[in-house]
Amino acid sequence: MQALPVHEYFPDASRLIFGTMNLGGGWNQNPLCADDIKQAHALLESCIEHGINTIDLADIYTHGKAELVIGKVFAQNKALKQHFIVQSKVGIRLPPSVSLPHYDLSGRWVTEAVHASLKRLGLDSLDVLFLHRPDPLMKVEELAQVLNNLHAQDKFDCLAVSNMHAGQMAYIQSHVQMPIMCNQLELSLLHSDFIEDGMTTNMHDNAQLGFPRGTLEFCMQQKVQLQAWGALAQGQFDDLEAQDANIRNTAGIIAALSEQYGCPSSAIVLAWLMKHPAQIQPVVGTTKPERLAAAAQANTVDLSTEHWYQILEARRGRHVP
Repeated sequence: MQALPVHEYFPDASRLIFGTMNLGGGWNQNPLCADDIKQAHALLESCIEHGINTIDLADIYTHGKAELVIGKVFAQNKALKQHFIVQSKVGIRLPPSVSLPHYDLSGRWVTEAVHASLKRLGLDSLDVLFLHRPDPLMKVEELAQVLNNLHAQDKFDCLAVSNMHAGQMAYIQSHVQMPIMCNQLELSLLHSDFIEDGMTTNMHDNAQLGFPRGTLEFCMQQKVQLQAWGALAQGQFDDLEAQDANIRNTAGIIAALSEQYGCPSSAIVLAWLMKHPAQIQPVVGTTKPERLAAAAQANTVDLSTEHWYQILEARRGRHVP
């Protein structure tokens, strides 16, 4: 079953996605406080101001507090929810609720996790449900039955995966009734093996790549929307004094281009990613409204082909093959 791009499911979906990995007071066991809710409210208002209408969550983010704080904001301002597409992920389990970190795509846990996410968010249904990581112990028939049941119960509208290669996606797709409409992967100027994979076919360098071969093309061919986590590479390309010479040189070029294009350097980093014909949706994770405002300027930047390759070659430290 071939998926539709996310923009055909959600025609008004924004190109940028608001990431919530550190929302809710941090990765600790402290309860939510009024300041956490105020911060989240301000960030959602900033998203609306800058045309960002997709929220990326996971049940593990700040041990559930990211979902909880978004739920609190929606409860306080019921009109806000109508502005947003809400996506969340299940399938990773972390201490202290378990003794050691592990993946869990068992039917029992997926069912429990989805209901728990909905309760924290105060929602009846997720717009998009992600399977967060591949689970080596996954029993696909069991998982598919649970997903089909949850979908029939309107607990989620669309199914997606994260950190999976083409074969894993095809395997799950062969058992579920609804299409997999999205794959969220680490894609960025720093983690640019997805570009290298397409350029170094039949070369020795290709054997050293970390990106799963053919996954980019598989997603494009199957019309599976690609989302990019880690899209800003933790701001490394703002560092003009980085120890890594390639990053330092790339940061210099990006700084010059930000002057030329009249935008922040973060917008150039995102525009480089967004120029790819896969129509990648970058996830921008921040707790500061001003960083959302800076990132949103990427929507107005159309890098020239030469500038795109100039950035790529600086990052590679050599010309393309």
